Amino acid sequence: MRWLHRLPLPTLCAVCRTWGRSAVCPDCCGQYARLLPRCPQCALPLAPGLALCIRCTEAGPGPLTQCVARVSYEWPWVDLVAQFKFRSQPAWGHALAQLMLQNPQAHDLLTQADGLIPIPLSPARQAERGFNQAWELAHALQRASGLPALPAALLHRDTRQVQHELGRAARLAHAQQAFAVNPSQRSALAGQHWVLVDDVLTTGATLQAAARHLLDAGAVRVSALVFARTPAPQPVIDADQAQTLLNRLD
Repeated sequence: MRWLHRLPLPTLCAVCRTWGRSAVCPDCCGQYARLLPRCPQCALPLAPGLALCIRCTEAGPGPLTQCVARVSYEWPWVDLVAQFKFRSQPAWGHALAQLMLQNPQAHDLLTQADGLIPIPLSPARQAERGFNQAWELAHALQRASGLPALPAALLHRDTRQVQHELGRAARLAHAQQAFAVNPSQRSALAGQHWVLVDDVLTTGATLQAAARHLLDAGAVRVSALVFARTPAPQPVIDADQAQTLLNRLD
């Protein structure tokens, strides 16, 4: 009976609650985790025929060479990521990393990389949560890929502001000030291609700031691999604009 411990245990799909062998069943993955063409620079869904999204075309190259996301940050992934980081369920790191590895672009990126660096939490947030969700993802990716990981390469200073409460410009300034390269890790960073790992990409301010610090420390290339990408904000239409659009449809 020793072989029993090697069999995958049945589990309930976290989305549809049917019994299966994975945290999210294949049917739910097929429905909610379809692979989409995404901008290689910011990971937003890409319109057919475009190599870059309009925003990245206008902005030009940034510190990140490439950014790969697995899903859009929508239901059911919003709920599952919340379970992962806010309800003390670090085991979700393995399940989400396995989903990330289903993306051929993620596989190609890891094949080209020299190592993984998780986005750090501030000491206060780390103490409050008890773990860093980015490191749980990076650790699972490390086990699957065999790449080295440097969980202490970046330091996150304690700040009074909460990143997700800031606008885009404020996020960029705040993130640049919040991160620093660990002096003891600087020599290991030089001349290498590092992949930053995080759970959710919102505006990109955090990843861009971290990438700039790594490049300044001597990294030759910095890319990013995230589980979810927040959809682009929809333009706000006031009453007059809405009426104009309705008149055109009449």
